[in-house]
Amino acid sequence: MDSKRVYIVPHSHWDREWYFTIEDSNLILAENMSHLLNVLKNDESYTGYVFDGQLSVVEEYLKVEPGKKELIKELVTAKRLFIGPWYTQADSLLVHKESLVRNLLYGVLGAEVFGHSMNVGYLPDIFGQNTYLPSVFNGFGIDYSILQRGIYTEELNGDVHFNWESPDGLGVKSALLPLGYGPGKFLEAEEAYREETLYPLVDKISRLSSRTNHILFPSGGDQVLVREEFPETVSQLNKLEDGNTYVLSDYETYMEETWDNEAFTHTIKGELIGTELSRMHRTIRSQRYDIKYWNSLVEHKLIDQLEPLAVIGLQEGLTYPKARIDEMWKELFDVHAHDSIGGCNSDETNRAIVERLKKVNRQVDGLMNIIKKQLTQAVVKGNSLDNCLVVFNTQAKQSVQSFETTLFTKEEHIVLEDADGRNVSFSLIESEYVDGGKKIQVTDEGEKQIPLPGYYKHKILVQSATIPSLGYTTFNIKPSESKSSRENDEGLKGVENNLYKLVVDNNKLIATDKTSGTDIKNFITFEDTADAGDSYDYSPLVGSESIYLTETELVSIEVFEHVQKMTVTHKGKLPARLNDRKDSDSPEMVDFEVTTILELRSDDAFIRISHTLNNQVKDHRVRVCLNTPIKKANYSYGDQGYSIIERPLIEERLADWKEKGYKEAPMPVYTIERFAGFEGENQAVTAFTKGLKEYEVLPESNQLALTLFRSVGLLGRDDLEWRPGRASGINNKVVETPDAQMMGDWTFDYAVTLGEKSDQTLFELADQYNEQIVTYQNQSLNTFEERLDRFEIPSPIDKLPLSLSLFELDNEKVFVSTLKKAEKEAGVIVRLYNPHEETEDVRISTDTFKSIFTTDLKESRIEEVNRVSVPARGYQTVLLKK
Repeated sequence: MDSKRVYIVPHSHWDREWYFTIEDSNLILAENMSHLLNVLKNDESYTGYVFDGQLSVVEEYLKVEPGKKELIKELVTAKRLFIGPWYTQADSLLVHKESLVRNLLYGVLGAEVFGHSMNVGYLPDIFGQNTYLPSVFNGFGIDYSILQRGIYTEELNGDVHFNWESPDGLGVKSALLPLGYGPGKFLEAEEAYREETLYPLVDKISRLSSRTNHILFPSGGDQVLVREEFPETVSQLNKLEDGNTYVLSDYETYMEETWDNEAFTHTIKGELIGTELSRMHRTIRSQRYDIKYWNSLVEHKLIDQLEPLAVIGLQEGLTYPKARIDEMWKELFDVHAHDSIGGCNSDETNRAIVERLKKVNRQVDGLMNIIKKQLTQAVVKGNSLDNCLVVFNTQAKQSVQSFETTLFTKEEHIVLEDADGRNVSFSLIESEYVDGGKKIQVTDEGEKQIPLPGYYKHKILVQSATIPSLGYTTFNIKPSESKSSRENDEGLKGVENNLYKLVVDNNKLIATDKTSGTDIKNFITFEDTADAGDSYDYSPLVGSESIYLTETELVSIEVFEHVQKMTVTHKGKLPARLNDRKDSDSPEMVDFEVTTILELRSDDAFIRISHTLNNQVKDHRVRVCLNTPIKKANYSYGDQGYSIIERPLIEERLADWKEKGYKEAPMPVYTIERFAGFEGENQAVTAFTKGLKEYEVLPESNQLALTLFRSVGLLGRDDLEWRPGRASGINNKVVETPDAQMMGDWTFDYAVTLGEKSDQTLFELADQYNEQIVTYQNQSLNTFEERLDRFEIPSPIDKLPLSLSLFELDNEKVFVSTLKKAEKEAGVIVRLYNPHEETEDVRISTDTFKSIFTTDLKESRIEEVNRVSVPARGYQTVLLKK
């Protein structure tokens, strides 16, 4: 055997929460970190320790031990304690692309304050690798990446070292951990350990490292205490003359000393979700839908609404609430850790995660409330208005689309007028009279209750309104003598607009694509299957058949001037629990009903769909299966990061995965970022989702299946049909998770488009469905709709015009992923991206900003430009200065 240089890397993988709570984690953290610091301080031979590549644990520790900050700085600067580049170890497939960038931004900049951010994009345990991670690491100046999951042996080309490349051509020098992050967790120099454990493991890694004699041997584990004896153990191993050299090291040193540009020329591209060497938990994307929903909602509000709205406020004289936004992001980053966002936790932990998300949601809503109100007050003062609606566009493109809002008026009938006095068309969806209640007035005779006049609450859909790019416009609300029209919907069997027609005929829902004239029968079907899995993975129950709900009952149709809505139900009976699915002579059956609202707007490309149901069934999975006119397809597609990626409909490796000893079946079940679909000849079907994160294309029926939710009652279970062997997670104790049965009421929203596939159109539609229009009405009738309206706040801006636009992009092929205040200086950061196959140039038209600089992802200036070049399938960050 050739002599090997074995790099022993002591580390701790620190889960922020899991089958234990974050409070439990923080208590153990304080004990372990204090002990680690003492060991490093007192033993110079302990040359390096990796604390999981995340900054959050350091900040958490310093909350209780602030006096240890200087010692940590000393150790980090000396590269004996490694922190960063992450803030938390985020799941890269279940969170927004911008969340990944921000996680690294807070992690890298925060670690550099302590003296050094680890120059390795460390991915020890996340369940799959986003295709843009190499590019993002590159954008932060990170040279290397080390990862565990997602690669098949045949992809390695004989060596665990490879160049990992993103769709934009940027990449990092990478290494796979073929035995995970803990082969040396119990490292010792005793003969029995060497012969039975150490040498066989080193041999196995060597066989996968054909182009180097360097062996990476991570020596740590989950929440482990520092092994004080490791320097002595390494010294003893080197005295044994077994032919190998052992060094106590760290990941950064290993990569620097091992990487050989001539030897490691192999390149791996794409999303890494291979199931051969490590469990991928592909179906964890549908576990605890409530967590996925709340995270998706909060990310959207924070990234797409609050931050750009705060930029508008900043440019007009408001203070940018950076400290508050930083606090929200860090709360989110805790949720984004792989176990947390996955939902594979104890019920107690998952309840805390949901409450954390709801807390951030309240904070986002409150901050937006304040900013909208202060800007609107300035518009009112500047134009002597009374009852008006200010509509904000948080995109850097002019918006022409419909949007919903709620208005409060003294009058039953109203009209909207734009700044030029022209009527703005809208549909009155709902209207109700609200009792005004009473107010308390203090008099010389004591408190008196004074009745307040009632008012009307109107829910309206404004039709095709034009809103300036990154700005706002103002609509006057005036009384009207005429009633809002509503068409007679008696006797109708369906709804339609220019693109689609939906009809219920003989208890079948038929969707018609009017462009092609294609009818799709049984457009919506619900599939229910037993779930004999756990919090990590769906598992079919052998011998149990799927149950389908296909019969559609028409409940109602509502026809307004600009929108039509149809309500239908699908009903059936389902086995109450797993034991009722199989080998039961008298299974208990439970009524199961799904109510669906289908909405067609006159200026919309979507069939908007909302399902509601009450789940009283345990241990099952519910999917909505969308029938399509597609006859033959070879792949599905979806957005990931800054472009569209394609995925196979059938995994060839499924044929012999058990024989080859894969850790998990490579099922063709994939993750949705914002949309997913598939196409045939001149026809495509795409679903745009809100919180639904899992899909599969069913080739035998040409259906697009979206998983609504899974219902399971155990954290881990042994020997699943698609995942043989031990239980995942904690495997020596049964942890019951009754909350994960998802009992009760649930709502699921998404939209579907039919027609030919165009990358340009899909990203435009994703932005449109993502709702980057926010509104605020200047009124005093109801102070509860916006949560903070009852409180007095200052009005820092004297006056503003009726409409405003900060800047606009002149190339429709370029999109924006973030718009916020710069971290390091005064100015605004805009991240542009280009999902197309060719480089696109774009000009930022603005009277507000005088200088434009390109930057890296750390927001460090590169050069001043007039036009911005955005690489194909890539992104470019720019800094705008006044």
